[in-house]
Amino acid sequence: MAQAHAGTALITGASSGIGAVYAQRLAARGYDLILVARNRERLIALAERITNETHRSVEIIDADLNDRADLANVEAKLKEDASITLLVNNAGVGTHTPLLESDVDAMSRLIDLNVGALTRLTYAAVPGFVARGKGAVINISSIVAISPETLNGVYGGSKAFVLAFSQSLHHELAAKGVQVQAVLPGATATDFWQIGGLPVEHLPQEIVMSAHELVDAALKGFERGELVTIPSLHAGEEWDAYEASRRTMAPHLSDKTPASRYTDA
Repeated sequence: MAQAHAGTALITGASSGIGAVYAQRLAARGYDLILVARNRERLIALAERITNETHRSVEIIDADLNDRADLANVEAKLKEDASITLLVNNAGVGTHTPLLESDVDAMSRLIDLNVGALTRLTYAAVPGFVARGKGAVINISSIVAISPETLNGVYGGSKAFVLAFSQSLHHELAAKGVQVQAVLPGATATDFWQIGGLPVEHLPQEIVMSAHELVDAALKGFERGELVTIPSLHAGEEWDAYEASRRTMAPHLSDKTPASRYTDA
């Protein structure tokens, strides 16, 4: 039986890995698709496969989100196409190279993509979602958002931004009909590692999840209305405790007087 039409999902970084799996899974759930990535040939092949399998409409936009003109084109699409009900901010780049061994220009480009492009695309989509009273944003963060010592700190900082941004968006938009989810993958079997110079085969295999299992778990969390989904964290109560501690501390973070530990002789 064909799935009911769920609207249109725009997915960035959609030509391979996590983004391509999201495309397949969302089409199967009744979404038409707009797939955004740099590799036009891969996009065409993926779009044809999904259309043949699901009969959903699939549009492609070959764009480099580090290019201002390309990014502006995708922003315009998000602002103008009222059929879009879901934005999946998946495009990103990372590195495992230590901070002091990393090229600062490369780190700036990482920030531009992981933080800047994601922010601009969200700003392009969300006003329309609010006006229509429905819509959703899925932001792909990383476990390094809460474990920045694990990999390069610029990458960790960029993903911490994605988590904080998502939490703030949820706080502002939940009552306006807009759902927000931050997904925090651990090590995932994608091109991420190869591009960074560390083939995934060199990682301990017990920590590496397939992209298919990751996306399936993330979508289950999305369907349950989770704000933060960490597919590889088996002890979910650990995140609950972490978040509860953060919220307990929040009202005490600003005060007119310094804490006594800083004033005692």
